[in-house]
Amino acid sequence: MGKTYLEISKKHQEFIQAQQMFFVATAPKGGHLNLSPKGMDSFRILNSNRVLWLNYTGSSNETAAHLLEDQRMTIMFCAFEGDPKILRLYGHSRAIHPRNSDWEKLLSHFPDTAGTRQLVEMEVELVHTSCGFGVPLYSYTGQRDALSNWIEKKGEDGIAQYWEDKNIQSLNGKPTGIFKK
Repeated sequence: MGKTYLEISKKHQEFIQAQQMFFVATAPKGGHLNLSPKGMDSFRILNSNRVLWLNYTGSSNETAAHLLEDQRMTIMFCAFEGDPKILRLYGHSRAIHPRNSDWEKLLSHFPDTAGTRQLVEMEVELVHTSCGFGVPLYSYTGQRDALSNWIEKKGEDGIAQYWEDKNIQSLNGKPTGIFKK
């Protein structure tokens, strides 16, 4: 049932663009693995082997910390509506911060959004599809506005303070690189 590919095809791209959420998995050299759901307008396919996602402010910053130690990442999309399918992208990634020279160029792929913490760029090495027969059906009713409301209420200075308080270290005490040190 499962098939592997060396790049993102047009058919894969159409499937990815139709999904309202995706999941990101990373692992440090030691400590807890991380698996995070992502939504909103935060994913772009740059070419057949390169993707980019916008990492909004969150309660921790595990992905960035893990990528400093091990750049392997898996991104998974599943169909919760329509025909069953799971699509995984495997590759190596890097976190891109506002201080990086390519920040502005890469950020231009997304609408102007407050609370952007990092961008994550992945060089896709393998695409794997599988049946998804066991994935339940759900109906999409919309994106939550809780994060954007929270970001707006905090303001730019409040978000910077939140990063300082909550996003400098991972759950395992590993640095995230959010601020240049």
